[in-house]
Amino acid sequence: MILIIHAHPYPQRSRAIRAMLDAVRDLPGIEVHSLYDQYPDFDIDVAAEQAALVRADLVVWLHPMYWYSVPAMLKHWFDVVLLRGWAFGEAGDALHGKFCLWVTTTGGRESSFTETGAHQVPFAEFVAPIRQTAIFCGMEWEPPLVVHGAHAISADEIAAAALAFRERLRAWTPAPQAADDSWRPNDFE
Repeated sequence: MILIIHAHPYPQRSRAIRAMLDAVRDLPGIEVHSLYDQYPDFDIDVAAEQAALVRADLVVWLHPMYWYSVPAMLKHWFDVVLLRGWAFGEAGDALHGKFCLWVTTTGGRESSFTETGAHQVPFAEFVAPIRQTAIFCGMEWEPPLVVHGAHAISADEIAAAALAFRERLRAWTPAPQAADDSWRPNDFE
C-alpha cells in the first residue's frame, strides 16, 4: 500500500498538488490522508495514522514548502505520530524498512535556489531535515520529486509534474534499490 500524507493548508488554491493528487487517486493500493481536511482542529487521531503507516510499504509526504520546511500540520503530525518507542528509539521500529518519498512544491523557480538566487542556497540545503526525519525512523529514502515555481508554471508543466508523480507511484516497487541519494528538482522535465 502507498500512503500519501497530504498537507496543504489551502488545497483549493493549489494548482500543482491538486493535479498531482488527481493523477494518482485511481491507482490501486493508494490511500490518501489529507491532514488539513481530516484534522481541521489539529487533533490528530494518532492510532489511526500509525495504523495506516503500519499498512504502508511506501509513505509519501506531499506538501508545499512553507518557510523552507513543512506546513504546520505536517510538523505537528511528525511530532504526535512519529513517537519515541514507536517510530524511533528503543523498540521504535514500526517504520523500519518502509520507504519514504518526499514530494514538494515551491513558489520560487529552480534558479531562486542558487547562491545568487533569492534564497541564496541550493535547494539541496532544505532536503536534509526531511530526509533525516525518515532515516531517523529507519525508513529508506527515495529521491524526492520537487516542483519549482508551482504557482507560476504553465498548465503543461503542471500536467507533466502530475504525470511524473503518477508514473513514479505506478512503477514503484518495494524491492531494495541501489543506493542513490541523487535527485533532480523538476525531474518531470
